[in-house]
Amino acid sequence: MTEVRGTAGLRSRSGPFGRTAGARRRAAALVCVPLLALGAGGCAKDDTGSGSGGTAKYPTTTIELMAPAAPGGGWDSTARALQKTLTDSKLVTESVEVYNVPGAGGTLGLSQLVTKNKGDSHQLMVTGLVMIGGVVTNKSPVKLSQVTPIATLTAEQEVIVVPANSKYTSLQQLMTDAKANPSSINWGGGSAGGTDQILVGLLAKAAGADPKAMKYVAYSGGGESKAALLSGDLTAAVSGASEYSDLVAAGKLRALAVSGSTGIDVGAGKPTPTIKESGYDVELMNWRGLVAPPGIKDGERAAIIKLVDDLHSSAQWKQTLTEQKWEDFYRSGDEAKAYFESENDRITDVLSEIGLAD
Repeated sequence: MTEVRGTAGLRSRSGPFGRTAGARRRAAALVCVPLLALGAGGCAKDDTGSGSGGTAKYPTTTIELMAPAAPGGGWDSTARALQKTLTDSKLVTESVEVYNVPGAGGTLGLSQLVTKNKGDSHQLMVTGLVMIGGVVTNKSPVKLSQVTPIATLTAEQEVIVVPANSKYTSLQQLMTDAKANPSSINWGGGSAGGTDQILVGLLAKAAGADPKAMKYVAYSGGGESKAALLSGDLTAAVSGASEYSDLVAAGKLRALAVSGSTGIDVGAGKPTPTIKESGYDVELMNWRGLVAPPGIKDGERAAIIKLVDDLHSSAQWKQTLTEQKWEDFYRSGDEAKAYFESENDRITDVLSEIGLAD
């Protein structure tokens, strides 16, 4: 596995994980200094956090922010937006370094955070809905429940599209046929167990169809699914709302529904109705959030949450949301923890129903 790091730019580091600043800090902490002024000998106590409450001074050194995917994707862009806002808004005086640990739906990065970075409050990781599916489909021995939840940050609606010449002009027409004859509908979207396939499973369940009977083709990128739609290989496809907006605007695809609570324009010049407005009790947001390793002190957790609360309140973060067309999906602290747990239960159940979980 290759670990890619960067602040202003990127540099590659080989080896399974490399030697991080966290490891260097821990090594340095082993050096003992005689406390001559106190008339005693021993090692100075690391007092960067509180074990029983209060808010620690944070950060005290470089924040290392992991994107558990390759550069250029949603987790990576979220990590770099966090980095830029924290430094440009002067919310921190220490540096913020972003690095990438790609592979296995984010579970390689998750494993590193839980096992190698345990107890290190200056190691943070971007995560999201896709990682829940990654844990299940990759049978990861490390679970998202093992991390320390900090916050949910942003979310993007999913959109269901068909070719412009399709006979389907509404989601209800599509799901009626999907229920009556599942093999007649070829669905396409992103990786197996990801947000797109989860939405297909939820839709099937809501429509009274068998989720396991849905024919779903997983593509590695949006370009492949676009080509399959335009060639007629796919009946319908699912992706993030921005993925197909160019082809909808060009009149080559028709948007049937979006997965959020409010209809949005995905290129047609008017809001596309929601799935709920189309008659199915389904709502799904492709959310992204921030977590810390397990084993950090209570005061460190409180300090990280306060820092991210301040980031969320900043004018620059609001500008970032607008520029990136991300929806504000903010929860922090215990509220974030409860949301992580409920989403993990819900999505794991769906993956079981569509045959991707044991």
